[in-house]
Amino acid sequence: MKSDLFATENMAQQATAPGMTLQNAKSVKYAVNGEMYARQGAMIAFRGNLQFERKGQGIGGMLKRAVTGEGLPLMAVRGQGEAWFAHEAENCFIIDIEPNDALTINGRNVLCFDPTLSYEIKTVKGAGMTGGGLFNSLFTGYGKLAVICDGNPIVIPVSAQAPVYVDTDAVVGWSAHLGTSLHRSQSVGSMLRGGSGEAVQLMLQGEGFVIIRPSEVTPPKATAH
Repeated sequence: MKSDLFATENMAQQATAPGMTLQNAKSVKYAVNGEMYARQGAMIAFRGNLQFERKGQGIGGMLKRAVTGEGLPLMAVRGQGEAWFAHEAENCFIIDIEPNDALTINGRNVLCFDPTLSYEIKTVKGAGMTGGGLFNSLFTGYGKLAVICDGNPIVIPVSAQAPVYVDTDAVVGWSAHLGTSLHRSQSVGSMLRGGSGEAVQLMLQGEGFVIIRPSEVTPPKATAH
């Protein structure tokens, strides 16, 4: 049988070492030798002897979810084998986190990660009750983290002299040591008259970077009963 479908770049190759690699721009392959963590529902295929265990609310400090229900529903993957992960054909990126790093990532952008990383739901300081931006996932330790992004991400440097203002619906993550607060870009009078729809942003200050996606969160579709 012949087809461009069977081109080398589309063929899954046997892993040569444990851990995660990009299968392609839209998926991650993880060679499991022991344990790893992934978002629930993200596994699209696997081979070998693997078990999948759902991690619910309140199981350990590493896997806890915020009391509001926001956060990241996770599953543990254990055994020996290979698993492939993806989410709605979003673009995938692998971040190497080193021992002194701390990265804040929106839970909706986490795909999978090494068990050597610590994961914790943290309140975004200064964010008040803004929708979607009150709780984020803080990653520390060392290891690899796979993130997903709707479109190609934009990484903006942040400096003490040049704070950056981001839409909370578009932000993917940022350097965890940056200061955060809410910034109102419209007057109250303008808001009462309808405004621009971009009334409040998250302001980031300090030295680091912020990652945004070129789209805003799409409201979930109503399901028919």
